[in-house]
Amino acid sequence: MATLQKIRNRAGLLVAIVIGLALVAFILGDMFRSGNTFFQRRQTEIADINGESFQYLDFQRKVQELGDIYELNSGESQIDEATWIQLREQTWQELVRDALMEDTYDDLGISVSTDELYDMVQGSNIHPIVQQIFQNQNTGQVDRGAIIRFLKNLELGATPQQREYWLYLEKQIVASRIQSKYNNLIKKGLYATNEEAQRSLDEKNSIISFNYIALPYTSVADSQVVVNENDLENYYNEHKEEYKQEGSRKIEYVVFPIDPSDQDNLDTEIWMNDIKSDFELAEDNIQFANSNSDESFDDTWLGLEELPANINYWISIQNAEINNLFGPYFENGSYKLAKYHASEMRPDSVEARHILIRVTASDPQDVIQSKVALADSLKTAVENGSNFAALAREFSEDEGSVVNGGELGLFAHAQMVKPFSDAAFNNKESEVSIAESQFGLHIIQTTRRVAEVRKYQIVYLNRVVAPSTETYQGIYAEVSKFASENTSQEDFNNAIVEQNLSKRTATVLENDRVIPGIENSRVIIRSAYDAKEGDILVDVRESSIFEIGDNFIIATLVDISEKGISNFDDVRARIELAVIREKKAEYLIDKASGVLNGENDIIVIAQELGSEVNTAQNINFSLVSIPNVGLEPAVIGTVASLEEGKISVPVKGNNSVYIVEVTETIVGTIANIASEQQSITQNIAYRADLQAYEAIKNAAEIEDRRSKFY
Repeated sequence: MATLQKIRNRAGLLVAIVIGLALVAFILGDMFRSGNTFFQRRQTEIADINGESFQYLDFQRKVQELGDIYELNSGESQIDEATWIQLREQTWQELVRDALMEDTYDDLGISVSTDELYDMVQGSNIHPIVQQIFQNQNTGQVDRGAIIRFLKNLELGATPQQREYWLYLEKQIVASRIQSKYNNLIKKGLYATNEEAQRSLDEKNSIISFNYIALPYTSVADSQVVVNENDLENYYNEHKEEYKQEGSRKIEYVVFPIDPSDQDNLDTEIWMNDIKSDFELAEDNIQFANSNSDESFDDTWLGLEELPANINYWISIQNAEINNLFGPYFENGSYKLAKYHASEMRPDSVEARHILIRVTASDPQDVIQSKVALADSLKTAVENGSNFAALAREFSEDEGSVVNGGELGLFAHAQMVKPFSDAAFNNKESEVSIAESQFGLHIIQTTRRVAEVRKYQIVYLNRVVAPSTETYQGIYAEVSKFASENTSQEDFNNAIVEQNLSKRTATVLENDRVIPGIENSRVIIRSAYDAKEGDILVDVRESSIFEIGDNFIIATLVDISEKGISNFDDVRARIELAVIREKKAEYLIDKASGVLNGENDIIVIAQELGSEVNTAQNINFSLVSIPNVGLEPAVIGTVASLEEGKISVPVKGNNSVYIVEVTETIVGTIANIASEQQSITQNIAYRADLQAYEAIKNAAEIEDRRSKFY
């Protein structure tokens, strides 16, 4: 029985251990799964605002929505990187504002009703955003008919992009109204008191004249004051807020230009001379140039005064004829041949009208085909005598000209987008044509051609002097040798000195897009934020050679400054200057105080201090500067409270220690306190609009992780 009991006891212990291990495994497994989820979310987190996480994919979706709206507005199908940067910044600012203010608005019960929204779009209080978009260009007033037509089109046949655009506008309108209500709530609680208004009037209307002695800090040698380590540390601790900084990285780098060699230049010149005879004999100038030139043919017609000086001289003075050839000549890094292609009388400007049918790259093919068919039918209708203005008012999507029946007035070629201008200027009077631009399809009728002048078409054959493969490989070999031999910061710096290279320095913030002077250098900035101090920077391929534009770049991270209060050592030099200034001020105050003891004549005081008496005349209390001296608010504050004829104690100023004597005070006449009170209140309210949100933003905990993704 004893043995059986032992077995039961051990079995119980064994079961307990097994169950315990199972529970631990379960808990740990769940914890790891949760940890993995947390880790994954952290990896894709673009921001944390007051503890709320925001994901990259959501952010990027909003950026893309703004991109779609930009394309719709601009008519462009491709957005350049500079514009994407602006769109991402706009999205970021909206994200931060929404995250910080949403709860505040909810707590205060601030919202916009559907009736309010209707009123702002098409009611009696149309929002400025809507007014701007649907403004009649002639009257400057909002075109309510255009709003109604747009909204009807939105219901019947709008594209997804158009609907997205309108929803975005509605969101902006609502956000603007809510912010306006919030700002008004704050303004209602702000006002200036009678005392504040009276003080402001006293400062504005009173003037003072005074004598002063200035004892410059520069009059005391640095060696005359003693500064110890405790002085520096105490000053730093007392003034830490003055040493706040944004997080930054300091890099040093060397640029190796990928420049063409003398042989590359000679080879290009020989090539141009070899092809010259073929170009001269070519029957189709444009096709030949497009097949052989680094730049496509520009079919713009130019007057003599618009041509380059050398081509103008060739045509007007040397009497060049059609198909004559000029060059080769070197200009802006290229060799060029110019062929006189054509000349004719053309208008300097035209009057035209148009009907715009908007077409975007995102339109389905069947929609595009139907719009092309509509444009063709409208062109035919105009050619058959239909009223152009009536058709424009019914079909045109150019809100700027539709109210005028499509009339655009008089314009020069450069005033419109090129496809539009080409069609309008090529048309004869009353001729109708269709042109396609980034905005869509234009049915254009030229109504008048003005100031016919002789214009010219020149066909250029251009060859850029570029580094050959041999030159490129030679430069890369030198840079590669430098990189492989100098893998530490010390070696990097020594090699620069030995090879007499030029080292450049840049301090960059985490979300900076470029290093000054180096376009598209974001890749180096991101690398700097992934590196440790002293590292040679590398790209995603772990190569220390960055190829950016026409340069190879090798860089090293020399300093890391984290966001917050600067380290003592980093600002030590600035602190030393400040403490020395403080010590000099103490020295001069003690010196002046000894002379002041019992003396009431400012001239005598100046003589004993080895200085002179200066005069400041008719100084307004509202100013904080002394003529020919600079900003000295402590001095102005002292004289404002000093009795006439009295001599002040020494005053520590920005540039000197001062002793002042008021010679005359003229108090202004009594003014309208109520008006001043209103003026101050308005000024406070204006600042509140700007400062209320900034105060909330500065108090928030915002972790910006955009640099991990862009």
